[in-house]
Amino acid sequence: MTRAAAAAGPLSALTGGVAPLVLGCAALLVVPFAALLPPGEQRVAGLVVALTLFFLAVMLGVVGGSARRRELLQHRQVAQVVRDDPAPCFTTDAAGMIGYQNAAAAARFGARDGQTLLAALSDHFANPAAVLHRLQSRAAQAGAAREDVVMQRGHVRLSVHRIGPQRYLWRLEEMLERATAGYGADAVGLPMLVANQAGVVLFLNDAMRQLLGSRPRTLDRVFTSARLHSGEETQVSTVGGPVRALLVEIDGAGDRREIYLLPGLRHTAGAGSGADFESLPVAMLKIASDGVILAATPVARELLHVPEGSDQRLPDLVEGLGRSVADWISDVMAERLPPRSEVLRARHGPPDNHLQITLRRIVEGDTPCVLAVLSDATEFKTLEAQFAQSQKMQAIGQFAGGIAHDFNNLLTAISGHCDLLLLRHDRDGPEYADLVQIHQNANRAAALVSQLLAFSRKQTLKPGRVDVQEVLADLTHLLNRLVGERVQLDLRQATRVGAIRADKRQLEQVLMNLVVNARDAMPQGGVIRIDTREVTLAEELRRDRAVVPPGDYAMISVRDTGTGIPPDRLTKIFEPFYTTKRPGEGTGLGLSTAYGIVKQSGGFIFVDSEVGQGTTFEIYFPINETVQEGTIAPVPEARRGSMRPAGGVVLLVEDEAPVRAFASRALRLRGYTVIEAESAEAALRTLEDPTVDVDIFVTDVVMPGMDGPTWVRKALLDRPDVKVVFVSGYAEDSFADTQDRIPNSVFLPKPFSLNDLTATVQNQLH
Repeated sequence: MTRAAAAAGPLSALTGGVAPLVLGCAALLVVPFAALLPPGEQRVAGLVVALTLFFLAVMLGVVGGSARRRELLQHRQVAQVVRDDPAPCFTTDAAGMIGYQNAAAAARFGARDGQTLLAALSDHFANPAAVLHRLQSRAAQAGAAREDVVMQRGHVRLSVHRIGPQRYLWRLEEMLERATAGYGADAVGLPMLVANQAGVVLFLNDAMRQLLGSRPRTLDRVFTSARLHSGEETQVSTVGGPVRALLVEIDGAGDRREIYLLPGLRHTAGAGSGADFESLPVAMLKIASDGVILAATPVARELLHVPEGSDQRLPDLVEGLGRSVADWISDVMAERLPPRSEVLRARHGPPDNHLQITLRRIVEGDTPCVLAVLSDATEFKTLEAQFAQSQKMQAIGQFAGGIAHDFNNLLTAISGHCDLLLLRHDRDGPEYADLVQIHQNANRAAALVSQLLAFSRKQTLKPGRVDVQEVLADLTHLLNRLVGERVQLDLRQATRVGAIRADKRQLEQVLMNLVVNARDAMPQGGVIRIDTREVTLAEELRRDRAVVPPGDYAMISVRDTGTGIPPDRLTKIFEPFYTTKRPGEGTGLGLSTAYGIVKQSGGFIFVDSEVGQGTTFEIYFPINETVQEGTIAPVPEARRGSMRPAGGVVLLVEDEAPVRAFASRALRLRGYTVIEAESAEAALRTLEDPTVDVDIFVTDVVMPGMDGPTWVRKALLDRPDVKVVFVSGYAEDSFADTQDRIPNSVFLPKPFSLNDLTATVQNQLH
């Protein structure tokens, strides 16, 4: 296309039929206007303008007619060239309106007069608008463009040439590399289709149309599998329902996919292949897409508890996936999911029979199937259950410890202010008895909180060397009183049992709790037998979701002949507030307290029970003959009215205002000068004044910001001779070690009474 031809666009627009007509009309209007002018130069000038406009109109009309004749001649020449072209050809304007189509185009696409090229091609290949716009834009810039596209009848080369300022010539050259991919495909008896890489169906032959009963737009309407594999059997959604066929795919030109369907052939395995598979020493299955087990090894049948020769479906043998097992198999077959393992429960066999199953898609011959590898996961699920139980007990312990800490602060304030009121009332006063009742109930509440702390293993123990036989001998009289007349206590001790490291008072609490539970389980009377003996474990003992390491242990068993505990309740009996007794007969904290004390002492507790026969509790404590006495100083025993007036300066640090108010008043009543601080930071600011003399620190352990041991260490750097009393609702696991590194310190657990606090402070100072 020449540069002059390219420049003809503006000229053609200017010399068209509109511009000469406008100029001619303007000239006719100027002539009468000039005649009205007065004679002279003005009239002459008007006539000159009219003649000039008329001359321009004539010239533009001549030039425009020439351009139109030239364009018409060019159009006729193009039509003469492509008239007998076997390829469909069209001429269009810039808007895509068809101006001319040759005989091949009319035969292929029908008469398209007055229509756009986009409308003519829209039913013959995917996304024609984008292709036509792209090609026309290139041709407008470069003069010509072409692109290979995939149409229903095969691969087509679509080319376009610019033949005028606003004219284009389009040509569709069919490139049929294979006769079967175009018109000749209808003569093929095998069902076939042509699709692009996006899965859009471009062509169906007659055999495929009859098989499907419709013309689907995408491949997912034809095949049930999202991914197609050439040379494998696949399932086809036909008009008569799903059928299986062998799929063969051939890559066509461009992005075309030619897919053929052959009758599906079930290839039987070789003579020895089935025997070889079933002789494998591992648990394996071959599964069809519908879940039917095609082959199974003896180990797999043993795990699934399926007899040999029976036809079974895997979805009928396992459960617990959370969704359909059949859907899982279908996803693996269609490769929608990568190979992975799932732990399922077998429907047959023991109730806790769990299997780990891994599925993988395989192809045997031309038939795809799923290979399943099985392994026994019962132990794995048991460990998982143990971990879940451990997590649950830990969570309950943390919750109980937090509740106990807050309650101890409340009980300290209640019982402490009650002590202050009792000091101001005589025994014969009308309110004295009420105050005593408040004090006693506060003590009962404190006992319950102590049991919660025992379960959560956050109580402060005083471990030392304990002889189990001596403890039982000292407890015998008390235990006989606890069991009553209907129940007989049978104590059988071994000749020698090694010493253990434990808190003697807490061990006594464990034994009393177990004996009381045994008594309550025998309302009609019976025998409670307590045995002690030394046990040596050569190997670790796995029992009740616990692992006891090898070593020497002192074992205590408490056995009753009562009603027993049902199996579904055995796993819950150590949980706080869980009880099988009737309302009002127990708090549900006895066994949870025993559990916490034993665990905190490094021991193990197990239970065996049979309904109607009785229950046996066994406790294992590691033997430790070299145990040393605990380092936590005991709280001194104090009696009401036994304290004498004292003197000294006490720095009281407590974040709970009610507790701080009670402690401050109690110490002042005993003659102490008290400096109060609501936080560790405030206490350190007070001590910055060198003129402030302090004899003893009384501080809470757990506070917002800096905790008690931390600020005390900082304070002792400048005041090393000051004594320390730590108080807390509970002691953290590391507090005992922390106290060892702080000299002249003792621990006072909450809730404490007025006498407990003043006695502890006085003993530290003197």
